[in-house]
Amino acid sequence: MSERITVTVDLGESGHRLDLFLSHKFERFSRSVLQRWIDFGHVTVQGKKSKSNHKVRSGEEIVIVPPPPEPVRLVPEAIPFTIVHEDDTLVVVDKPAGLVVHPGTGNRQGTLANALLHHFQSISRSETIRPGIVHRLDKATSGLMVVAKNDQAHEFLAQQFKTRQVQKRYLALVYGCVKEAEGIIDVSLGRDPFVRTKISTRSRRARKALTRYETIRNYRDFSYLRIYPHTGRTHQIRVHFQHLGHPVVGDETYGGKAIQRVQDPELAEFIQALNRYFLHAESLAFVHPDTGEKVSFEIPLPEELAELLHVLK
Repeated sequence: MSERITVTVDLGESGHRLDLFLSHKFERFSRSVLQRWIDFGHVTVQGKKSKSNHKVRSGEEIVIVPPPPEPVRLVPEAIPFTIVHEDDTLVVVDKPAGLVVHPGTGNRQGTLANALLHHFQSISRSETIRPGIVHRLDKATSGLMVVAKNDQAHEFLAQQFKTRQVQKRYLALVYGCVKEAEGIIDVSLGRDPFVRTKISTRSRRARKALTRYETIRNYRDFSYLRIYPHTGRTHQIRVHFQHLGHPVVGDETYGGKAIQRVQDPELAEFIQALNRYFLHAESLAFVHPDTGEKVSFEIPLPEELAELLHVLK
């Protein structure tokens, strides 16, 4: 049976377009998805079909009955990736930049999930579109990920991420010189109220987000940082450093026109040619599901990022 969501318009909410009212009310649904549902009759106002531009009125009851999701069949694909560690229970992989973790809108194939099904006969939740996947990295970010081979390991690891017991360390290059040798960014994050695909510090449903950092080295127009995210919010590091005025190099979504700060045209061209973020998950530590002992893994910067640092020196 489909989920049924009911909401009543409050006095102060009158006059808004139906699609805008619902997108602000339910941040997990994009405005375009809501508009499509309204058009196909999955949204009713006072028991009747409506239009996206309907101006809601106080006391109106709005019901959303989302259609069932389209089934996504995951096909094994021979996509190369580096295995850092493997045992009977889990795998630690080095995800390259440019590889999406699992299928989603616009990415039905060519993901790490497709590659995992190809490389491993035994993987947890293999019937889903996220086989073995306990956490994720953005497409343009590289680094360590742990993958579960069975459901028990999956639940054990997922609980560690949920309770913030997993220790993660990233390396990042950001625009501008960060003056502090170390610091903590304690700024809540949530879905951007105007651009659904982005995360913002202005969200009305923001959740606590905490990031600690250390400055490894300052260059003329950049800072090289070691970053420890305490929480695991979507886009956390990228948005937190945008908030500080030091967006991550290569991040056009949250970096805006930061590339224009680079005065050397050859250096600017080098950065643009990277086609990725200078953000790398270099270390991961957690309690192993089988032994109960803490294990840790570490990998160096990818060659293209190390080369950029060499250019800066």
